[in-house]
Amino acid sequence: MQKFILGALTLSTVAWIGSDAFAHGGTYRGPGDTVPPGAGNPPAGGGPTTPSSPQGPAPEAPQGPTTPPPTGGPPLPGAPPGGGKGPTTGTDQVDTSADLTLWSFWWEFNKEPYINLKAAIHTAAPATGSSDFFLGDGEQSEAKDTLKPSSDQIRGTIVPALLRALETETNNDIVTGCLIALAKIGDLPGEDGRSEFSEVIASFLKDPNQEISETAALSLGILANSSKNNLDRLVGLMTDNKVGREALGDTESGAPLRTRTFAAYGLGLVGYRAESDPQTDVRGSIVQHFADALMPAEREATQDLAAAIVISMGLVPLEPSGNIEELTAKVDPNEPGTIDTLEKQIALLSTVFDDLRLDRYMRAHVPTALARMLQSLEDRSDLVEHRRAIKKHVAELLLVPLDPRKGGKYEEEVQQSCSLALGLVGDSDEDDLDEEIRKVLTSAYKNQQRQAKNFALIALAKIGARKGEEVDEDGAPVAADDRFEVGRAEVVKHLLARLKSGRSGEEHYAGLGIGVMNWMLSNANEKVDTPSIVTLHGALADSKAAEDIGAFSVASALAGDPSAKEALQRLLTKTKEPVARGYVTLALGMLRINESQDIIKTIVEQSEYQPDLLKQAAIALGLLGDKNTVPQLIDMLRGAKSLATQASLASALGFIGDRRSVDPLVEMLEDKTMTETARGFAAVALGIVADKEPLPWNSKIAVDLNYRASLETLNTQDGKGVLNIL
Repeated sequence: MQKFILGALTLSTVAWIGSDAFAHGGTYRGPGDTVPPGAGNPPAGGGPTTPSSPQGPAPEAPQGPTTPPPTGGPPLPGAPPGGGKGPTTGTDQVDTSADLTLWSFWWEFNKEPYINLKAAIHTAAPATGSSDFFLGDGEQSEAKDTLKPSSDQIRGTIVPALLRALETETNNDIVTGCLIALAKIGDLPGEDGRSEFSEVIASFLKDPNQEISETAALSLGILANSSKNNLDRLVGLMTDNKVGREALGDTESGAPLRTRTFAAYGLGLVGYRAESDPQTDVRGSIVQHFADALMPAEREATQDLAAAIVISMGLVPLEPSGNIEELTAKVDPNEPGTIDTLEKQIALLSTVFDDLRLDRYMRAHVPTALARMLQSLEDRSDLVEHRRAIKKHVAELLLVPLDPRKGGKYEEEVQQSCSLALGLVGDSDEDDLDEEIRKVLTSAYKNQQRQAKNFALIALAKIGARKGEEVDEDGAPVAADDRFEVGRAEVVKHLLARLKSGRSGEEHYAGLGIGVMNWMLSNANEKVDTPSIVTLHGALADSKAAEDIGAFSVASALAGDPSAKEALQRLLTKTKEPVARGYVTLALGMLRINESQDIIKTIVEQSEYQPDLLKQAAIALGLLGDKNTVPQLIDMLRGAKSLATQASLASALGFIGDRRSVDPLVEMLEDKTMTETARGFAAVALGIVADKEPLPWNSKIAVDLNYRASLETLNTQDGKGVLNIL
């Protein structure tokens, strides 16, 4: 299943290695068989996964068995198309030459909320990231016409085209592309509550091709339909019970572990969107199934399913009971009993985290899950003291692995996750606990391994942007400004010091940290930290190396620095390295530097054979509200000859597409003279254009996740993980 690898909003990370590698046909998020500058070479071959392209970070340690990857996939540019796509002998070897500590990996997994592309394309107001937005002047930019596809266009044109393709096509790329697209669009349940699309998608579970079958399982989750038949099917697949085996059409053999894992992620996605309703209790039912399945999953040959359950449980926080005793009660993960409150969820995962006999990959995803559960209480003014107690429990748990004296027994992946997750826990007020969190993270550069110290800078940035509670530890009201200024100043001082003195990429994370902190401040209508932005501007202006140019361009855009315009325009003219140049164009788009439209349009016109740069530039124009980009891409697509260009143009149309791109993409999907991979990409693009959600479906998994604790079904070089699927 060419799962259309998420290789950045563009193929950006590909060019870091000096060529426009085009792994499996499309792109989106980053890391996978694409690697950033100086990070080594991508693998020569790759298994399909929905038309795809370069992705991001691969796992650091050998993985267990997985579905053998098919061969064939889209060739590298300039090479003839590969052979057939039949199954071949699988391999558990991974390329460990990639430098996964590079800033671009973090950015590609976390960028979606910061770019918020659909908001820029579909609304007339300044979108998050614009100079107007960051300056807070309330001025509206030139109004953009709303070009969002209409409901009639989605239901009357796109959906019928996808259904027709599913009825007649057998090619992996086309079928999996249509399944994912249909799920992203979502359906309108019938009067009996049953989901029409669920039944269509579920029919492909029986497909003898494992790639198609497992994609169907995941698509049932992306569909996010909480009807009983859909939930029963997903639970059956995850737990490998009779219902699940019947859905697969084989009651004798056990469900493949990959299919079970994708079903677990699917349940998390359904639970994420489900309302908390005591009558149906969809979320409670899902969490209970997760709790019961966790330890049996931990005993499987690989940790894919166990990690998926932990990650997915973090997406489905339950209602708190308010009973602090539940938080500290002993829970036996092998017999968890009833897990029906947030406190019991946290107690269960805390026990798992502390048991060093259990696998590191499963435990490495507990910190983010716990932090997400804590975040679910942020707006609960009725539970201020209770939230403080839960925060203390979670923070104390996560601080231990980072303690230079006590943390040596914890694996690197666990330490990395704790460093990252503390950014969701701490704030900049003067509570003793928050001061301890900041102290541990600011000292990380001296006593932690490289990735943990880099993640600590991002965590500190998020902490510096949060004021904290407007009550002291005794519950007495205080002036908020008096409680956060010192803590924020400490964070800024540390970020600036690492920006100046950091080495081996630490300076890039510090720059991103400054950008993230100021983005969060502006997003909360708070005053930005001007001195840090000025210093960041100096780093951008002095940039000469491609890595510096890319990192500080993105950081300046996050910080909302309109004064970066001249430096960015100069770098756009001088920089020839395509990935760095792509990040410069993206920064200009994020900052809404409208006078850059002409030169970026020229880049689009001249980048037909540089797919990564073309897509990045197209997205910049989408952010700038340009009305001519979509027709231009359509014209280029009609004349494109190479597979790489067809796929890049089709996916670009998905990212910035509007109602004008629907008909050309439908024509492309149904045009049998085009390559099957390009047609599959057209299906994916249609799903992106008509997506029911503002952000990509897997961004809710990817953001704030430790991608270094990776498994074959989460993120891989061959693009077969959930983070690599468009």
